[in-house]
Amino acid sequence: MRRLNARTRIDSKSTSDMDPIKLPIRPANRFSRSPKNGNKSNFLIYASISVALVLLLCFLFVFGRKNSSNFGDKRYGIVIDGGSTGTRIHVFGYVVEDRNPVFDFGKDGLASMRVNPGLSSYAADPEAAGGSLAELLEFGKGRVPKEFWKDTEIRLMATAGLRLLEPGVQDRILDSCRLVLHASGFKFRNEWASVITGSDEGMYAWVIANYALGTLGGDPLQTTGIVELGGASAQVTFVSSERIPPEFSRTIKFGNITYNLYSHSFLHFGQNAAYNSVREAIISRDFDLAKSARYLQIGVTIDPCTPKGYSHSEQSLELSPGSLDEKNGIFSTLLPKGNFSECRSAALMMLQKGKEKCSSQNCYIGSTFMPKLQGKFLATENFFYTSKFFGLDQKALLSNLMVAGQQFCGEDWSKLKKRYHSFHEEDLLHYCFSSAYIVALLHDSFGIALDEERINVANQVGNMPLDWALGAFIFQSTANLAMEHHPDWIATFIADDSPTLLSLIAIFIILMFTAWSISKWRKPQLKTIYDLEKGRYIVTRVNRY
Repeated sequence: MRRLNARTRIDSKSTSDMDPIKLPIRPANRFSRSPKNGNKSNFLIYASISVALVLLLCFLFVFGRKNSSNFGDKRYGIVIDGGSTGTRIHVFGYVVEDRNPVFDFGKDGLASMRVNPGLSSYAADPEAAGGSLAELLEFGKGRVPKEFWKDTEIRLMATAGLRLLEPGVQDRILDSCRLVLHASGFKFRNEWASVITGSDEGMYAWVIANYALGTLGGDPLQTTGIVELGGASAQVTFVSSERIPPEFSRTIKFGNITYNLYSHSFLHFGQNAAYNSVREAIISRDFDLAKSARYLQIGVTIDPCTPKGYSHSEQSLELSPGSLDEKNGIFSTLLPKGNFSECRSAALMMLQKGKEKCSSQNCYIGSTFMPKLQGKFLATENFFYTSKFFGLDQKALLSNLMVAGQQFCGEDWSKLKKRYHSFHEEDLLHYCFSSAYIVALLHDSFGIALDEERINVANQVGNMPLDWALGAFIFQSTANLAMEHHPDWIATFIADDSPTLLSLIAIFIILMFTAWSISKWRKPQLKTIYDLEKGRYIVTRVNRY
């Protein structure tokens, strides 16, 4: 028994003096790090990322300063108005002061030129439309210094004339124009040539009117509404306190003020389009006017919108084939016998056609919703030209226009030609209808009293023309400046086509690769062993030799 005990003590002692049993080396866990070297590696990576971020911020700061470096310098912009009867170019010059555009729409800040016919006249040959812009572009180049060409945005905005065409024809006309605009030397993008909506056209007209009146940026209820009478369409835009359906509502913001507008374009109700519609309805006998006054005998129709003594020709009618009464085989012969009241009644019937389909209480033209007119209004374009023809001033009442129209419609054509010898016959012919149509539209349809003073007729305020294209330019220029001062840095950064962006990305990649390489080079060689004395695995470092 003693021997056994002694042997046991000896074995125990010898065991305690032996080295720990070392198991085969296995790779350390790939996430294992010695605290000291792990911190160094992390520091290098974080430092590299920080340097890259600093470079990025410096680039954005310099880029932003570059965009703002021209503040106070002269700038230019061009808008081409593709109207229904002609195409007009507007060349604008302006400066930026205190981060705000300062416009001058006088002779030094605005130059315009028009060519005829309009782009819509190229429906049969769309590819030729672009050529009609050549003269306008030469005019623009003569008004913008050459060193500014590449930074001068040029936009083509077509209106009612093109809106009346088939979409495919519209696209071909616009594509033809885009080719010419790209080669103009000015700054242009494909999306800057478009057919704008009627509500856009009305909104832009509202912008220029209230900018000129000094009410833009102020109380919405103190703004002035706009009623435009173009050739193919009429636009109505104003701030309304009524609930407006989304399809007629436009919201714009200037400064800290938001304006909720009713804006709509009544296509086919412009002066020229309405004239043709009323003429066709008279010939086809769609209107139930007093037959004793309209028909003298079978096949003869009274034309109340044309002064007596005028001789109609087939060319002057410009009617669609369906306007003749082919069903009864009657060839209607128009007998001009100017009568303001009859012409006004015919115009009102055309304006009210389809009203029975109105789904709301407020339909002043056909079945289209429109809230009651609120506040002051400016009547522009053909309202102005008609009033000017009759010698009426800006504040003339509708009753004044009615009296002038009655006298004109009832006059003999030969006397009118002699009195207005400087006018083209086709233009002179329309003034009987235009005076009657304006009274039917504003008084009979919109409900403006004949002696009401809240609507003025004007084509400019001070030296500012009330042209929607000017409003479009103000709107776009203000938006561009807002982007310069509060840019979307990510979009701007990605969109930058300079080599700076690529250089910065390359530097960032190199820094990240360098940090990774250093961390791998500094990484210690580790091994894992099992310590029987401690009863667990331990990680130890193997020195490099």
